[in-house]
Parts: sequence; C-alpha cells; structure tokens
Amino acid sequence: MIKNYGQMQNTLKNYNMKNWSKSVEIGNRIDIKNQPFNPEVGQTGESKSFGEFLVDSVSKVNNLQQDANVAMEKLASGQSKNLHETLLAVEKADIAFKTMNQVRSKVIDAYREIMKMQI
Repeated sequence: MIKNYGQMQNTLKNYNMKNWSKSVEIGNRIDIKNQPFNPEVGQTGESKSFGEFLVDSVSKVNNLQQDANVAMEKLASGQSKNLHETLLAVEKADIAFKTMNQVRSKVIDAYREIMKMQI
C-alpha cells in the first residue's frame, strides 16, 4: 500500500509499461487485468482491456513524439525544407503529450479519492 507521495514515486520508478499493462491492482483487492473498460472495438471486432488501451495510447503518443523528432532532424539537416509539416508534427506531439499528462493527473486524483474511501 502506498502511504505517501515519495513511496508512489518509488513504486512508479520500479515499474515499466509491461508491468503496468499485465496487472493493475488497487489495494491488492481488485485485479482489473482482464476486465473490459468501456471497450474500444478495433478493426477485428474484439474489445480491449483497460491495460491494453493504456499501452496503445502511450504508444501512439510516443510515435507522435518520434515523428516530430525525425521531422525536426530532417529540417535541421536540410533534407526537408517544409517548415509547415515540421511545425504540424511538433504541435501534434505537444498536444498529445499534454493530453496524456492531463489524463494521468485525473487517474492519480481518482486513485487518491478511492484511497480516501472508508470500507
């Protein structure tokens, strides 16, 4: 059980994305590993678990960041002269990252509220 912010930071440092997606537990009582969370139906028609949804979302944000980095490198090296597309890629990555941070903050706030509940 996490009792303070320092312990939460240490716990987050020790986990990588694969650990979080494999098993998400709240207070060692509820395992939502295989529970569908408002499933997003993919092209194959199958629903995704909450962990898979998070992994996909973080992966998409990471891909946008990498695309923006490649676009900036091409512009700096002279391989590309299209400033407009470079700025678009950078802004897309920035907006996606800010949105991901806001979602992260909301999840942490929800976790704190759940921990305050008396059983």
